[in-house]
Amino acid sequence: MDGEGEARRAWPGAALRRVTAPAAEESGGGLAADKRAARPAGHRVGSGSTMSTGGPSHAAAAAQDARPDLAAIALAYQRFEPRAYLLNNYTPPRGDLSNPDGVGPWKLRCLAQTFATGEVSGRTLIDIGSGPTVYQLLSACAHFEDITMTDFLEVNRRELGLWLRGEPGCFDWSVYSRHVCLIEGKGESWQERESQLRAKVKRVLPIDVHQPQPLGAGGLAPLPADALVSTFCLEAVSPDFASFQRALDHITTLLRPGGHLLLIGALEESWYLAGAARLVVVPMREEEVRRALVCSGYEVRDLRTYTMPARLRTGVDDVRGIFFAWAQKKVGA
Repeated sequence: MDGEGEARRAWPGAALRRVTAPAAEESGGGLAADKRAARPAGHRVGSGSTMSTGGPSHAAAAAQDARPDLAAIALAYQRFEPRAYLLNNYTPPRGDLSNPDGVGPWKLRCLAQTFATGEVSGRTLIDIGSGPTVYQLLSACAHFEDITMTDFLEVNRRELGLWLRGEPGCFDWSVYSRHVCLIEGKGESWQERESQLRAKVKRVLPIDVHQPQPLGAGGLAPLPADALVSTFCLEAVSPDFASFQRALDHITTLLRPGGHLLLIGALEESWYLAGAARLVVVPMREEEVRRALVCSGYEVRDLRTYTMPARLRTGVDDVRGIFFAWAQKKVGA
């Protein structure tokens, strides 16, 4: 997926819940974790269909039939393997942070530079569709006191829990923690940064970005949040652009007016692998990302893109690039 495959975080649909609905849970101090939410289920989103005065053409009908619906996407995600995903995207070559032109350093640099402005700060932050990864919060944790991590899949929440509790066998993020401390230049050790992040994550919750209330009605996370972070999630759980737009609208309800959204995702990607799972992705272009943010009531503060070099096209996806967006929710939106 994102060239890092980061995504696949928060899923959709009541039908999904019937397939494998994780019970609403809170993991105090960030103890239980699992990411990649399932995609929407229960109905077909038809934004890609074409109508003519004589009704749908055979070609349009065939194209619609060939596209997985939300229930099929949800079922596919039941085969998602967090460790395979992490190996594909967060170990070398993609996880090699020694080359400043790599995708990992680029993402960490985008996040660090944005938080260094001092504008993205506050008390509460929600990570939308955390998946089995924590790197996206290594710079954020210095600027927020209460962080909520979320994912649709229990296996991802469980993987996060291993790291948050510091259990033997958890995925080793120290290379990423070291790199963040290096580029921020504050003289902090990577152990201190990881301890800070573990202390700031107060809960790990189920989420469904395709529901109008993505976190449900339980009120386990303090709302509205001062900021949202989401990496490789929305495009990875949406069958088309219209579904992506609705998911963005839904998560925006969790953010206070004037609050900030940092969004990272894949460009022109249609599939990625996570062990036995081959997952479909809605191919996004830079202009579509910008349009979606504006339609959801944001001012786009920064939008950058990264082209995936040939050496990092490893066959685990067909991603062409990555985008980073910093957007601020307009007052009254």
